[in-house]
Amino acid sequence: MKAIVYTQYGSPDVLHIAEVAKPAPKDNEVLIRNHATTVNFGDLMGRNFKAVSPTRFNMLFIFWLLARVSFGLNKPRNPILGSEFAGEVEAVGRAVTRFKPGDAVFGYLGPSMGAYAEYFCMPEDGVVAAKPANLTYEQAAVVPYGGIMAWNLLQKANLQPGQKVLIHGASGGIGSAAVQIARHLGAEVTGVCGTPRLEYVKSLGASRVIDYTKEDFTRNGETYDLIFDILGKSSFSQCKNSLKPNGVYLRASFKEAQLLQMLWTSRSGGKRMICALAPGDAESLNIVKGLVEAGKIQALIDRSYPMEQAAEAHRYVEEGQRKGNVVITVGCSAPV
Repeated sequence: MKAIVYTQYGSPDVLHIAEVAKPAPKDNEVLIRNHATTVNFGDLMGRNFKAVSPTRFNMLFIFWLLARVSFGLNKPRNPILGSEFAGEVEAVGRAVTRFKPGDAVFGYLGPSMGAYAEYFCMPEDGVVAAKPANLTYEQAAVVPYGGIMAWNLLQKANLQPGQKVLIHGASGGIGSAAVQIARHLGAEVTGVCGTPRLEYVKSLGASRVIDYTKEDFTRNGETYDLIFDILGKSSFSQCKNSLKPNGVYLRASFKEAQLLQMLWTSRSGGKRMICALAPGDAESLNIVKGLVEAGKIQALIDRSYPMEQAAEAHRYVEEGQRKGNVVITVGCSAPV
């Protein structure tokens, strides 16, 4: 089978097509014939993780250390990237009961990755579910990671109808899903992003969109019940005056200093900070699937690339001009 592989860290040019062995499912696994995957932040980081220092890494040092060992110290341990996918079940292990050959599925492989390939295996109790009936394979592939993370993180903030929410990083995978889910939950949503993606974030349903290159949302006098910072581009001290009296500053990426600040604000009452991780699980994926089928979450694609142009896909995302999700079609993609 064909796979997009990388045998050394570096620029997008390290990605190339290679023939690799087709896997066979274990008793509790499903073999998936992949049709589409994505280029997300984790893929870009993983491709050149040797150059990612603890300072540049936007999470706790222990997570950087674990990731460094997992990805490989001097060269990649797993040569196949890709965490999101949509495809068909090709075969199942003898103990599998949830799926059968021919089922259309989508899901999330997590940090183990492997979706930049025509076929891969995963446990039937992994983060995999029936594909939303109203999406193509390409559209379905862009949903899992951002949808799962946004849903779980917004639940931790106990978002209520009528509240005002600002999402900093509203055009990324998590941010774009968070805009739509927050709106579905009845919130008034303001998105913050760069100039090229203003119209994209508006199309997601944000009531207002702020261009961070032209306006500092912490100085415009507006206050919010929730400020959700996806990649840690702000701080609690910067945002404190933009929070309502009992407002929450939520971070999906954080280091040791932010954890200490969270403990401090939890004791002081009033405005507080939450640092949260969102586990990937099949239950959350099925909730997200329901929101997609109900028309509450859109799957918007900027560009699609064939496997042979994976380097170009990575390069396009790194240039920072994308307006939506970037998909890599795998093998002989089916249209629905």
